[in-house]
Amino acid sequence: MFEWLQSDPKGFLLFMLYRAPAVLFAISMHEFAHGFAAYKSGDPTAKIHGRLSLNPIKHMDALGTLFLFLFGFGWAKPVPVNPNNFRNKKRDDIIVSLAGITVNFVLFFISMLLSVLIGKALYQNPFDSNEVYNFFLNAQNDGFFVQLMPDYHNVLEPMLKTPWLLHIQRVLLHSVLINIGLCLFNLLPLPPLDGFHVLNQLVFKGKIYLGGQLFRFFQGALFALMFFTDFISKAISQAMYFVQGNVLWLLLKIFGI
Repeated sequence: MFEWLQSDPKGFLLFMLYRAPAVLFAISMHEFAHGFAAYKSGDPTAKIHGRLSLNPIKHMDALGTLFLFLFGFGWAKPVPVNPNNFRNKKRDDIIVSLAGITVNFVLFFISMLLSVLIGKALYQNPFDSNEVYNFFLNAQNDGFFVQLMPDYHNVLEPMLKTPWLLHIQRVLLHSVLINIGLCLFNLLPLPPLDGFHVLNQLVFKGKIYLGGQLFRFFQGALFALMFFTDFISKAISQAMYFVQGNVLWLLLKIFGI
């Protein structure tokens, strides 16, 4: 990414311009879902702190947002939650922890569905076969990334029946990657991610508390693991491809393609 910024700053910034709405909306919805679920479970802490909001500025963690832009997975600033206010501490903690992940998966699925529907109207020769859909909409294939890269606009232009739809399709395809990346990354059972909260309740009965300095320590350790090794990035990437490919297959089956 950094080499691309240096060699082609205009192309890089245009790419990020399409990516920005997907990143900001995914972050906002993820954290809003946590806060809303907590509020419905009896905890008003997020609302009191002004975090029951769709304003992305309130939820952005500088480092986590940068990771989302550059790598497609990352994190936001955690919504403040006081589990002592929950009506059912174990159940509600699990619900709140899974709320953001669930919303991101729903946004991923909707983005996939809309990208399939737009595919029919986007090109001169409408998508009419499983192979064509897979080439353009399966994240493991070149056609998916050709649509994302502004530099390839001249290559795509002769094939476009409705050129303005390409702008919407690009945002949707970014939304596909960002939301499934955010969903799967936060499912990891590593502190301080959402998946760890679920693991803590189901296995350790909520006995592990990560607050204050301990929270910052594990956050730093997770960052170091991501930045200095490729273990997490490879695992998340493979999981993203697997889920995205199978959801595309399901949608094509539903539409009889």
